[in-house]
Amino acid sequence: MGVAKMRVLPTTGSSGDATKDAEGSERVVDTDVIIVGAGPAGLMLAGELRLAGVRPLVLERQPQLRDVPKASGLGGRILDLLRYRGLRERFDAASSDPNIAPRFPFGGLHLDFTHMADPPMRALPIPQAEIERLLDDRAHELDADIRRGHEVVGVSQDDATVTADVRGPDGPYRVTARYLVGCDGGRSRIRDMAGIPFPGTTYPEVNRLAQVTVHDSVTVLDNGDIDVPGLGRIHAGFTRTDHGVFAFAAGSGVLSFQTTEGESTEYDDDEPLTLAELGDSVRRVLGADLPLGEPIRLSRYTFTDRQAERYRAGRILLAGDAAHLFPATGTALNVGMLDTVNLAWKLGADIHGWAPAGLLDTYHDERHYAGGRAQLQTRAQVALRRGHDPASEALRQLFQELVVDEPALRRMGSLIGHNDIRYPMPGSGHHSLAGTFAPDLTLHTDRGATSVAELMHPARPILLDLADRTELREIAREWEHRVDIRAAETDDRPADAMLIRPDAHIAWAAQINEPADTAAHALREALSCWFGEPMNTTAPIIDQPSGERPPLSV
Repeated sequence: MGVAKMRVLPTTGSSGDATKDAEGSERVVDTDVIIVGAGPAGLMLAGELRLAGVRPLVLERQPQLRDVPKASGLGGRILDLLRYRGLRERFDAASSDPNIAPRFPFGGLHLDFTHMADPPMRALPIPQAEIERLLDDRAHELDADIRRGHEVVGVSQDDATVTADVRGPDGPYRVTARYLVGCDGGRSRIRDMAGIPFPGTTYPEVNRLAQVTVHDSVTVLDNGDIDVPGLGRIHAGFTRTDHGVFAFAAGSGVLSFQTTEGESTEYDDDEPLTLAELGDSVRRVLGADLPLGEPIRLSRYTFTDRQAERYRAGRILLAGDAAHLFPATGTALNVGMLDTVNLAWKLGADIHGWAPAGLLDTYHDERHYAGGRAQLQTRAQVALRRGHDPASEALRQLFQELVVDEPALRRMGSLIGHNDIRYPMPGSGHHSLAGTFAPDLTLHTDRGATSVAELMHPARPILLDLADRTELREIAREWEHRVDIRAAETDDRPADAMLIRPDAHIAWAAQINEPADTAAHALREALSCWFGEPMNTTAPIIDQPSGERPPLSV
């Protein structure tokens, strides 16, 4: 995508020689991709770019990893993706209760997946600070350059390059790259500097979340209710008052609760919630004090519903909270990390020079659509939760009755978990799998058993032949330096062959026993569409930091 030359001046501390050292020489660093922000999205992107053979430079204004409590877990499709990258075990080891089927809060109600043998959504309780630590470890293992205490204060771009003006611990300097990705949160300065509108609504509401030990004076009853001196019995779940909402669950000596109040105050994301502020909020909502034990987790969030009009402005792209803010919890972190998995391999294709026309633009097309699906369910939660009249109570009652039925519960779980995403594929007459996340099939080969998840660890495209279609494998060999070719058998194969992108979404699939002429033509079109022109000469293999490139067949 060509762009007119644009200059965005530094927002603070700029001068004509801002990037010169003591001898007057300009300090310039060059890299492939600049990532602004070292939260979960930025760190996930750094690791994915290294798998794509790209050099990222992560710039984070905070001097060290943050421990301010924010999100409390992962859920849905991102858990599958972590398994497809070989990372699930380390995340499970850091969780208090790996792979649970949750009782998920939804619009002041609950969706109960706990009784389902194969729930459409699973959750992994793990604090965001721990998620960031694990992703930081992974990025460093892959030799990503992460600089903390380095703040981007200006950005410019032209048709070939993007430049960031940086203020670091040793003074100002400049970084040039092919692309820059803003992963710097809901108040993204990168988004503002790129001139990308961020329309939506900020509701006059503040939510305070807490986990505290149960105070000695508070009695937890057998049915999960609590008895509080001066308040009496408070029922588990949601209690609405004229001053807000109080919701809680008690178990194992821990009280987990949330207050919701109408309030227009804007809080800095890095300003921690205190026990005193929390106690004041409980008093306002319930009209009396709730004795609080020792704090385990305290956090605060506002109720914001926004999505960037576009995720790309020339050589500047957005991911995570910089691209979208959802008005209900349990979604944003997962969606943001999935943004980066979609983006990384496309940036890699462009930087390595083989991206077909328009490939990078599909990042906006696909992930803006996915963000819209997330907004759909979170906005529905707003409608369910914010009403206080009899009609709203009737709506909540009817909704709760509907999601007792398993088909409705499954549909809601897939929507919340981001499992229902099917990207539109170019052309027509597609297999039903095209655009969906590749199923983790158990695969049988002459070298033993493996799985789709294991094959996806290096984050490379794969042609997976499940029916010994030699003619399809021969076509793919024209792309063999970009696409790994695998042959295997599986029980009840869903297709004769599948072309799987590095983000684990299926670009093409052959019907069972599809004639060779139609399957071959469609495969060649899909390979050209997603992985460029065929390579007729031997080319060097792109550096793979994760280890040796696997053989062409198994």
